[in-house]
Amino acid sequence: MTDVIGSSARGLYRLAGYAAMPLVPLLLAWRTRKGKEERTRRDERYGRPSINRPAGPLVWIHVASVGETNAVMPLIARIAAEGLTVLLTSVTVTSARVAAQRLPRGAIHQYAPLDIQPFIDRFLDAWKPDLALFFESELWPTTMTRLAARRIPEIRINARMTPRSFRRWRRFGGAMAPLFEGVELALAQSDGDAERLRALGLKQARSVGNLKFDVPAPGAEPVALEDFRRETEGRAVFVAASTHEGEETVVAEAHRAVRVGRPDFLSVIVPRHPVRGPALAANLAAAGFSVALRSRGDPVTDATDLYIADTLGELGLFYRAAPAAFIGGTLVPVGGHNPIEAALLETAILHGPQVENAAEIFKALDRGTGRAPVTDAESLAAALDELYADPAALRALAERGTAALAPFSGALDATLAALRPYLAPLVVAASLGQRDMVRMRRARAGKTAGRKS
Repeated sequence: MTDVIGSSARGLYRLAGYAAMPLVPLLLAWRTRKGKEERTRRDERYGRPSINRPAGPLVWIHVASVGETNAVMPLIARIAAEGLTVLLTSVTVTSARVAAQRLPRGAIHQYAPLDIQPFIDRFLDAWKPDLALFFESELWPTTMTRLAARRIPEIRINARMTPRSFRRWRRFGGAMAPLFEGVELALAQSDGDAERLRALGLKQARSVGNLKFDVPAPGAEPVALEDFRRETEGRAVFVAASTHEGEETVVAEAHRAVRVGRPDFLSVIVPRHPVRGPALAANLAAAGFSVALRSRGDPVTDATDLYIADTLGELGLFYRAAPAAFIGGTLVPVGGHNPIEAALLETAILHGPQVENAAEIFKALDRGTGRAPVTDAESLAAALDELYADPAALRALAERGTAALAPFSGALDATLAALRPYLAPLVVAASLGQRDMVRMRRARAGKTAGRKS
């Protein structure tokens, strides 16, 4: 019965995709006006490639946004170094910009096609991936079904299944199990993630650690860092990183309270989505704050309360300039963003209670630092008052946070070891040539068909 229900649910999802196709141009046009799509690359969202597929084996890696793009770069570099072409797809404009700056030789970027069967089939026809790696919690039923139909191995890397997402999927009972059973392997971030994935039907799920711990500390352009330090000399600098709507108000009110006793205090707000910068600056200025906007080139003066850093790829600069950071997405129902980059740069970390996306990481952080989450403007202001009054305590908190997260490293090597049985034949085929590649694909298709029958 559950198989019938699951098949019906997947069928309805597929039909809904067909029904939505006339609305897709309107959706993409709206997203373009909002700055969420690139006008010149919208065809990629229909599965139409904007460049030709290179010859030889191709590994498709899909991520969602900027954080995942940064986290997967070391893995892409290692795979590309073996002579394989890597196709990276993502969804957001900001992730595409990061990819343009950081992808190694042998890797290319495209926007991911929408999860509608004609678009997915067009994409797969064009790119003919030999292996599909999906990062974290990217679960797209039509894409998964079409990969299985073409017998293209699908592996979940840095796989995550939060308790909240798990509860949503469990509402379907076992109806979705056949969808998950089509996944060859799931390399989970933690034991808890692996356990939840197995319960959903990904029998080959196991924990190898979080790839985000093996990413180098985010860089900073030396001249820009020196300019910012010179501009803020004599100021006590604090950064609120990857913030969402609702959190900036909390940070601003905490700033107002801290500055009563510390007139030199400066709060840098780095919104998760830089496109929000101008509107955010206008709203905070209307609330009575003196605001400078980085994308406009506004200077930081002695009167500046809040500096809105609405630029891309500069978080490493502000982590270096500020001894303490608040990690965004933790005071609103987002589930928390990555604290690892701040820890790598020995920045003292504060965060809110909503950390479901990385519960085990934040739990280890809190255990190591001995600090409880902040919950509102009052508790954030109290924490900042306490820390900035005692530089030694601020440094000690940063050191304890870095030490607490250090044991989580090693996921990159573990992930590559688990992928080796899938990558090794492709490396051989790349060295042998196209004719052998065709033979290998045919052999794999027959072997997979036998295993599933």
